[in-house]
Amino acid sequence: MQAARHHDAAPGGAKGFALAVGNVRWPVAWVRRACKRMTTMTKRVVREECNCFALRQAARFVTQLYERHLSQADLTAAQFTILSRLAGHPDATAAELADHLVMERTTLLRALKPLQRDGLVLSAAAEHDTRTLVYRLSAAGLRRYDKAHALWLAAQAEFEQHVKRDRAKALRAELFALTNSAS
Repeated sequence: MQAARHHDAAPGGAKGFALAVGNVRWPVAWVRRACKRMTTMTKRVVREECNCFALRQAARFVTQLYERHLSQADLTAAQFTILSRLAGHPDATAAELADHLVMERTTLLRALKPLQRDGLVLSAAAEHDTRTLVYRLSAAGLRRYDKAHALWLAAQAEFEQHVKRDRAKALRAELFALTNSAS
C-alpha cells in the first residue's frame, strides 16, 4: 500500500493535511499524536533492547576498570593491547596489527604515534618490501609491557571477581566468536 498526503477536511470540518493509506485517510493531528507515542515508545525500547548500547556501556565499564590499573604504567587499555600483540608477534605490519586488533588501519597508526614518540615501539622497513613498515617493541617498550602486564593481571582478577571466572571465560568466547564471524 502506498501512503500519500492529501489536503482534506479533518474531522469537525477543519482543513489540514491527512495521511492516506489505501482508502483510509488519517487527520494530521491524529498522525502527529501517533508518531509522538511511537517515538516515546521507541526511546524506551532503544535503551532496553539495543545490543549496541548494551555492549558500548559494558565496554566503557570494563575499559574504565582496566585503565584504572594500567594508568600506573602510563598506558591506556588500547595501548596495552598493541604492546601485548607486539610482545608476542614482533615485526608485525600495520595491516596485520589492525586485522588482529579489529581496528581501522588509520586508527591503529594514530594509536602507535604516542608509543613511538615515547620510544616504546620501533618501526623499520620490512625485508620483503621496503615500502611496508614493521613494528616491534623497543627495550623500553618491553619493560613497560612487563610492568603493565602485572597491572593487567590485577585488572583481570578484579573483573573476574565481579563476574566470576567461568562466566568471564564464556563471555570472552562469545565476544571473540562474534568478531570472528564478522570478518
